[in-house]
Amino acid sequence: MELKQIYAPIQKDLDKVKDTLKSISRIDYEWLSKQLNYIVSETGKGMRPALTLLAGKLYHYNLTYLLPMSVSVELMHTATLVHDDAIDKASTRRGQVTINSKWGDEIAILMGDFLFAKAGEFVSDTQTPRVIKLFSQTLGIISSGEIGQFRGAYNINQDRDSYYRRIYRKTGSLFSLATQSGAILGKAPEESVAIMKEYADNLGIAFQVVDDILDFTSTAEALGKPVGSDLIQGTLTLPAIFIIERNPKDNPVGRFFKNRDKKDVAEAIDIVKNTGIIKECYKIAGDYCEKACRNLKSLPDVESRRAFYDLAEFVIKQGM
Repeated sequence: MELKQIYAPIQKDLDKVKDTLKSISRIDYEWLSKQLNYIVSETGKGMRPALTLLAGKLYHYNLTYLLPMSVSVELMHTATLVHDDAIDKASTRRGQVTINSKWGDEIAILMGDFLFAKAGEFVSDTQTPRVIKLFSQTLGIISSGEIGQFRGAYNINQDRDSYYRRIYRKTGSLFSLATQSGAILGKAPEESVAIMKEYADNLGIAFQVVDDILDFTSTAEALGKPVGSDLIQGTLTLPAIFIIERNPKDNPVGRFFKNRDKKDVAEAIDIVKNTGIIKECYKIAGDYCEKACRNLKSLPDVESRRAFYDLAEFVIKQGM
């Protein structure tokens, strides 16, 4: 099933989110307006604002509060990408030149800060202290995940558990903010808010595992960045951990982290593609999706509940 079918219950309002995102570039400062327009012109899959709207639609759907929350979640996500690219010295993102490559790391950091500030402005429009606090807590979790990744760069001594914790902080926590805030703003009972958190925590990890698989198996055109970018930047992902586990004493990941010879990256990509590693990684992602969906049956039987099941299936199948 395609995303446009999954998003059908909230598509019109998701379009409003996109229009609102574009509107933040309409400011008097012409230079800043140009940069903002460049950033928000490409919003990717829109999964995080969609999760917010879908969670809000389970009970009492009030777009007055759900719309600014959805915009806030996507702005936070975009800001983290801008900062990530500056830290990683990435040259492309979603098929276009990154802010840091186009205007420099300093501008990229400041632009990310501006987006975080706008995200905070929009979340305040929810007039819901619990959601505003959750927003701030999530920003702290994401930042700690980024720090952990930066400090762990080119460190081969990382296990699966540390990897799962890191990707929860960087990806799962924002998914969780999206669903929890949507449920809270939709006046869902506490049991349902907890189910939405469980769903997003696990879906976010599955999503990142699949994204990390694709970094080895996809193409530069499809990724919008070079294949093997994570490994080149010293980030240890699940496929690379499998390579290390299979050959702990001598493997291309360890050699690359030590010598930075890109021939080792090519060898690592070849191993991932031509062994059972891809299948094993997808199995793990599938297990997390099953955990995400295990309590959805307790939610109201409405369109958005079915969309949550479909999103979990989409996450697994998008790279197959």
